Amino acid sequence: MDYDLQLHDFSSFFSLKGKVAVITGGSRGLGLSAASAILQAGASKVYINSRKASVCDEAAAALNKLPGLANGAKAISVPADITSAAGLRQLVEFVTKDSPDGIDILLANAGATWGAPLEEHSDAVIAKVLDLNVRAVFNTVRELAPALSRRGTLDDPSRILVTASVAGLGVGAVGNQGTFGYSASKAAVIHLARNLAVDLGPRHITVNAIAPGFFPTKMSRGLIEMAEGGMAGMAKRNPMQRLGKPEDFAGAVVYFCARAGSHVNGATLTIDGGAMWSTNQLSSGNKPRL
Repeated sequence: MDYDLQLHDFSSFFSLKGKVAVITGGSRGLGLSAASAILQAGASKVYINSRKASVCDEAAAALNKLPGLANGAKAISVPADITSAAGLRQLVEFVTKDSPDGIDILLANAGATWGAPLEEHSDAVIAKVLDLNVRAVFNTVRELAPALSRRGTLDDPSRILVTASVAGLGVGAVGNQGTFGYSASKAAVIHLARNLAVDLGPRHITVNAIAPGFFPTKMSRGLIEMAEGGMAGMAKRNPMQRLGKPEDFAGAVVYFCARAGSHVNGATLTIDGGAMWSTNQLSSGNKPRL
């Protein structure tokens, strides 16, 4: 048979049957959407991490009530502050003890932002944003790489996904709601993912970044409200005439983590409806820009 015709078992291309995943920042927003999709795609365990225990516990409980999960599949709450050495150690020790055979997926999704004029971007503010958005991502990858390597194979590598942003590819918000540190941090993790992809590829681990545009989550709500016309105006200026939906992000996560995405490494996928390339999305003065 010709090589081009050797596709088989297409029904499992997007299956995550039996996979074990860790999601930082998984208690709300895009991280929670991804956790829901990973579980519903067949994963056996999804560890939900966030700083606040009550929020983390509530998210895991809600996920475990989803219909149609695989037999025995579960979301597990692991609250910890991954910006601290002790918190990250707590997360890693819990996961490696609970899943001694390793993990298949790490979604480094936890992030923070800050919007203010340049003069109000104090050293403490910049440090907080860069600490969570860059340093904690690198440290989490470093500490969980051995667990990922244990499950990765030539044909089915383990996966690391980093949640970046279109603000790391172009110009983010400027003026009164400037997100200078956030934009810089997202540019940094995109390039970090490329370097990690080359380093970890031989260990059967892929590393990719997802760069969402505006999704109406808690983190982006303030910038959306500041935009001309608010949410409706921003949606109208988007080439697709809408903002991002949870399934837009979650579907991309499943693709990267499933067989369909097993040979994608070092890539950055933009999910913004084409807004980066639309001059209608560029506003002036103190309004958010993409």
